[in-house]
Amino acid sequence: MPRSRKRRPDPGRGDESLDRLIAGWKRTEIKRGVEWTVQPISAPQAQKEYLCPGCGRTVAVGTAHLVIWRADGVLGDAADLAARRHWHTHCWRIA
Repeated sequence: MPRSRKRRPDPGRGDESLDRLIAGWKRTEIKRGVEWTVQPISAPQAQKEYLCPGCGRTVAVGTAHLVIWRADGVLGDAADLAARRHWHTHCWRIA
Protein backbone atom coordinates (compact mmCIF):
# COMPACT_ATOMS: atom_id res chain seq x y z
CA MET A 1 0.00 0.00 0.00
CA PRO A 2 1.45 3.44 -0.91
CA ARG A 3 2.44 5.81 1.85
CA SER A 4 0.65 9.07 2.42
CA ARG A 5 2.46 12.07 0.99
CA LYS A 6 1.03 14.55 3.48
CA ARG A 7 3.61 16.87 4.98
CA ARG A 8 3.86 16.53 8.69
CA PRO A 9 4.85 19.49 10.85
CA ASP A 10 8.54 19.61 11.64
CA PRO A 11 8.77 19.31 15.45
CA GLY A 12 11.92 21.41 15.49
CA ARG A 13 10.34 24.26 13.57
CA GLY A 14 7.03 24.52 15.42
CA ASP A 15 3.74 25.78 14.08
CA GLU A 16 3.27 29.17 12.47
CA SER A 17 3.38 31.76 15.20
CA LEU A 18 0.32 33.88 15.80
CA ASP A 19 2.42 36.99 15.23
CA ARG A 20 3.24 35.88 11.69
CA LEU A 21 -0.41 35.17 10.99
CA ILE A 22 -1.57 38.51 12.35
CA ALA A 23 1.15 40.37 10.41
CA GLY A 24 -0.52 39.13 7.25
CA TRP A 25 -3.59 41.17 8.17
CA LYS A 26 -1.67 44.43 8.09
CA ARG A 27 -3.05 46.89 5.60
CA THR A 28 -2.43 50.42 4.44
CA GLU A 29 -5.08 53.13 4.62
CA ILE A 30 -5.08 56.76 3.57
CA LYS A 31 -6.85 59.25 5.84
CA ARG A 32 -6.80 62.97 5.18
CA GLY A 33 -3.95 62.60 2.70
CA VAL A 34 -1.69 60.64 5.07
CA GLU A 35 -0.78 56.99 4.53
CA TRP A 36 -1.16 54.78 7.64
CA THR A 37 -0.34 51.15 8.44
CA VAL A 38 -3.23 49.47 10.27
CA GLN A 39 -2.77 46.20 12.16
CA PRO A 40 -5.69 44.52 13.93
CA ILE A 41 -5.10 43.08 17.40
CA SER A 42 -7.44 40.28 18.49
CA ALA A 43 -8.99 40.18 21.95
CA PRO A 44 -6.76 37.31 23.18
CA GLN A 45 -3.65 39.22 22.04
CA ALA A 46 -4.66 42.44 23.81
CA GLN A 47 -2.82 41.96 27.09
CA LYS A 48 -2.08 45.55 28.08
CA GLU A 49 -4.12 48.70 28.56
CA TYR A 50 -3.62 51.61 26.18
CA LEU A 51 -5.05 55.09 25.83
CA CYS A 52 -6.99 55.59 22.59
CA PRO A 53 -5.97 58.87 20.92
CA GLY A 54 -9.40 59.07 19.25
CA CYS A 55 -11.59 59.26 22.34
CA GLY A 56 -9.08 59.58 25.20
CA ARG A 57 -10.50 56.49 26.92
CA THR A 58 -8.75 53.27 27.84
CA VAL A 59 -8.47 50.36 25.43
CA ALA A 60 -9.01 47.66 28.04
CA VAL A 61 -7.18 44.34 28.31
CA GLY A 62 -8.99 41.73 26.23
CA THR A 63 -10.51 44.27 23.82
CA ALA A 64 -9.90 43.79 20.10
CA HIS A 65 -8.48 47.00 18.64
CA LEU A 66 -6.15 48.45 15.98
CA VAL A 67 -2.52 49.50 16.10
CA ILE A 68 -1.88 52.44 13.77
CA TRP A 69 1.37 54.06 12.59
CA ARG A 70 2.45 56.27 9.69
CA ALA A 71 3.46 54.40 6.58
CA ASP A 72 5.04 57.42 4.90
CA GLY A 73 6.88 59.21 7.71
CA VAL A 74 9.94 61.28 6.80
CA LEU A 75 11.97 60.12 9.82
CA GLY A 76 12.06 56.46 8.73
CA ASP A 77 10.45 53.18 9.68
CA ALA A 78 11.96 52.98 13.18
CA ALA A 79 10.54 56.37 14.15
CA ASP A 80 7.15 55.50 12.66
CA LEU A 81 6.98 52.25 14.65
CA ALA A 82 8.00 54.04 17.84
CA ALA A 83 5.11 56.48 17.32
CA ARG A 84 2.45 53.80 16.82
CA ARG A 85 -0.80 54.12 18.77
CA HIS A 86 -3.56 51.74 19.84
CA TRP A 87 -7.05 52.82 18.73
CA HIS A 88 -10.53 51.48 19.37
CA THR A 89 -11.75 50.14 16.02
CA HIS A 90 -14.75 52.48 16.05
CA CYS A 91 -12.65 55.53 16.89
CA TRP A 92 -10.30 54.89 13.96
CA ARG A 93 -13.24 54.33 11.62
CA ILE A 94 -14.78 57.73 12.42
CA ALA A 95 -11.48 59.66 12.68
